[in-house]
Amino acid sequence: MVSNVFATVGLPIALFVIMFGLGLSLTLNDFRRIWESPKAIFVGSLTQLVLLPILGFSIAELLLHDSPELAIGLIILSMCPGGPTSNLLTHLGNGDTALCISLTVISSTIKVFTIPIMVNIAIQQYIPDSAQAQLNVIDSIIKILVIMIVPAFVGMFVKARSEKFAERAQKPVKILSAIFLLLVIAVAVHKERANIAEYIMIAGPSALLLNLAGMTIGYYLPKIFHLPVKQQVTISIETSIQNGTLAIAIASSPLMLNNTTMAIPAAVYSLIMFITAGVFVYYVSKRKAIAE
Repeated sequence: MVSNVFATVGLPIALFVIMFGLGLSLTLNDFRRIWESPKAIFVGSLTQLVLLPILGFSIAELLLHDSPELAIGLIILSMCPGGPTSNLLTHLGNGDTALCISLTVISSTIKVFTIPIMVNIAIQQYIPDSAQAQLNVIDSIIKILVIMIVPAFVGMFVKARSEKFAERAQKPVKILSAIFLLLVIAVAVHKERANIAEYIMIAGPSALLLNLAGMTIGYYLPKIFHLPVKQQVTISIETSIQNGTLAIAIASSPLMLNNTTMAIPAAVYSLIMFITAGVFVYYVSKRKAIAE
């Protein structure tokens, strides 16, 4: 009962807080800046919007073909936009924070419309004859807009009205966002506690592979396009940090798919990505310090 209430009410609140926090860091200049680095924007969007979903479908088919619900969960995760935490990690890794914010804005906006369609394709591919309900595309787009884009614009409005308040609020909101993410993971794990060890053993390698593959492609593809190291670091982080809370909400909320098993890959990934990103940020920061 408690977990159902959390899935129905708590998850949307958690996403609202997280996206409100993103909005507190945004200005209209972040949207204008999209046109200032077209090559970097193109490469970053290519990795996040095209290559990462392809990786998600490929890894699901390769490693999770016999676990259809977990396969769909991994695909849902790969379809989600980058997480707001990528901005902080990009700053710590001496990346291009402005580029990171622009890429987060683009992926968050576009994926509102692509997630329901691609998730339904995944369901049709893996469990076509089951009773698993598919997403109503228009209804799902509206719900995702409400829990993602609206709070981001509310945060932008608050910052526009009072920049000092927005700056003071960013730290506590980030802390609150982290607490909410841990609660979301804990509830998802608790609901599947009878099978959680088995699911983690099955989904863990797939989540890790998706994370490392996204991070690697995000770092080396920009190098082919001769982008500077700061932008390589940025695109790598933006591609490997996913909005796990959104993925868990889509999978487990009674308002969406209402399937907590599908939320497990996102819960596992949300823990993995901070470890791998932390190691990556430490490595690139140390290399920059040596170069200086």
